Amino acid sequence: MLRREFLAVRSRLTADDVRESAGALAARALELGELAHARTVAAYVSVGSEPGTLTLLDALRARGVRVLLPALLPDNDLDWGAYAGEGSLARVRHGSKMALFEPTGERLGPDAVTEADVVLLPGLAVDARGMRLGRGGGSYDRVLARLERAGARPSLVVLLYDSEVVEHVPEEAHDRPVHAAVTPSGVRRFRAP
Repeated sequence: MLRREFLAVRSRLTADDVRESAGALAARALELGELAHARTVAAYVSVGSEPGTLTLLDALRARGVRVLLPALLPDNDLDWGAYAGEGSLARVRHGSKMALFEPTGERLGPDAVTEADVVLLPGLAVDARGMRLGRGGGSYDRVLARLERAGARPSLVVLLYDSEVVEHVPEEAHDRPVHAAVTPSGVRRFRAP
């Protein structure tokens, strides 16, 4: 129910709203110290009315950062590939789910994410404790569990709209808090990476 409410608000955004917020979101994110020192960043390509990520991905690449992007596997886990610019993306429809933009190059395997210094996560909301509300598919829960099993400690940052930083979201036993949320108007930190 809560997911539907956040998705309904996003569905009312215009293409101009999404484009404008993407520039502001990228500017705020690029101010993060964690991204300034990152050599590898795991990210994602936004779709529909999600906060736009391409401006940020291109800025990171221009800095010489290796950007990893996910490719959805049949079991909802994520494989990874390197981002080589917008031309290196293909629109892939996964059954009845939404179409995603995925890297067309070599697949690096699900464990490639463990090399990331920062993981940029999609979400629908984050609360005052840093608990992230995802779309419910479980893909990023698997990513976070994989990082934990590997002993990897990247900074976890969720990209959202300003109205999606809320007081409380429901939490399940497997949920892990993020370190920060970036919105078009600023950064909210929850705990040190």
